[in-house]
Amino acid sequence: MEKEALKRIFEFIEKEEGHKVPFLWKLFNNIPLTKEELIVKGDLNLEDSEITSLPEGLTIEGDFFFYHTPVELPKGLKVGGHLSLIGPNVTSLPKGLEVLGWLFITDTGLGIYSDEELREMIKPGFIKGEIIR
Repeated sequence: MEKEALKRIFEFIEKEEGHKVPFLWKLFNNIPLTKEELIVKGDLNLEDSEITSLPEGLTIEGDFFFYHTPVELPKGLKVGGHLSLIGPNVTSLPKGLEVLGWLFITDTGLGIYSDEELREMIKPGFIKGEIIR
């Protein structure tokens, strides 16, 4: 089924039944998210996804798994749990990144930076937990 047809179906269901268009479907199809949808109440797993962009102002209240995903992390990303990054395309961290848990940077291009350099890269953001390589 083509993207536009699915979009119309989701919009019809939302209007008639009150069910929201699925968050991940919107994210994967570059459909704008509402302010409320920018806050993910649990974990978010984008392992091996074909996503093309992530919106600024995204907040994940749980853990965020970002494995082999071909886009950059958005400015001002907030993660209430741990942030796990895997993949050679991850070579920098965004300004304003806030991580309340640990930052895992396994098999990324970030290994060349010291912990201090990584923390400096994201200012005015912060990483509360350890940085695990």
